[in-house]
Amino acid sequence: MIQALRHYLLALQFFTRIPVTGRLAAWVGYTPEMLRASTAHFPGVGWLVGGLSAALLAALLHLLPPVPASAWAAAVGCTVFSVLLTGAFHEDGLADLADGLGGSLDREHALDIMKDSRIGSFGAMALALGLLSKLALLALLAQVDPLLAVTGTQGKTTTTRLAESGLAAITVPLLAPVIFFNLVLQMIEAFKSFTGAFVISGGRGAPLDSLLFFTVYLYNEAFSFFRMGYASALAWVLLLIIALFTAVAFWSSRYFIIGVSPVFWQVALAANISLKRTNQSLRD
Repeated sequence: MIQALRHYLLALQFFTRIPVTGRLAAWVGYTPEMLRASTAHFPGVGWLVGGLSAALLAALLHLLPPVPASAWAAAVGCTVFSVLLTGAFHEDGLADLADGLGGSLDREHALDIMKDSRIGSFGAMALALGLLSKLALLALLAQVDPLLAVTGTQGKTTTTRLAESGLAAITVPLLAPVIFFNLVLQMIEAFKSFTGAFVISGGRGAPLDSLLFFTVYLYNEAFSFFRMGYASALAWVLLLIIALFTAVAFWSSRYFIIGVSPVFWQVALAANISLKRTNQSLRD
């Protein structure tokens, strides 16, 4: 338990600007083996950063006046806070990756570009598009019902608020295609995970092969052992696995993706009106 806590604090020190200094840092210690073992706690660091950012977003939405611009102001404040909390760690990595992949197709040249501390045009574009997309999505979610998460103590249940806002009857069905699109993309990206595991483990998959992802194994077979035929077969296997999971996702989408048609609008509006009447009768 104590060792796990040390690994978590080491991961926190590595990924955030939360101070782990002085006697606490001396107690935590540092070795390359500990840093590799701390990878198991990366999701916990993400939960902490995401939870603090979400708490600030909820607080800003509660304090700011109920106008459309408040959602954007809260989204900007939340994003600035998360960037300061992590020291722009993820944004810097995104810019380096975009510069490297956009600047050259040669592996060695791309790595040299990534090591350069200066930001290039590809990195600047990736940062701008990434931050703008994040702000737009946060503002969109906040405008669905800005006070839903912070006003649950005003005598109404969460279910009642969902019904009155039309979230359950209209907003969620309308957002379902977007949610599904992002679900499929993130699922594909999960199968393609490579950079983080390769950098942290040095391409070896340590500790105990916990970071020996399929893509890292494929890379080693191709460019470390030069078994190109075997690596090509592994690439085809990965493609088939991704295609299978994507096909299953599209097949299952029929159960929760509703087409935007006149019939859909009639059903959605009727459901919303029915829910409001039910809640009105319950209050009476």
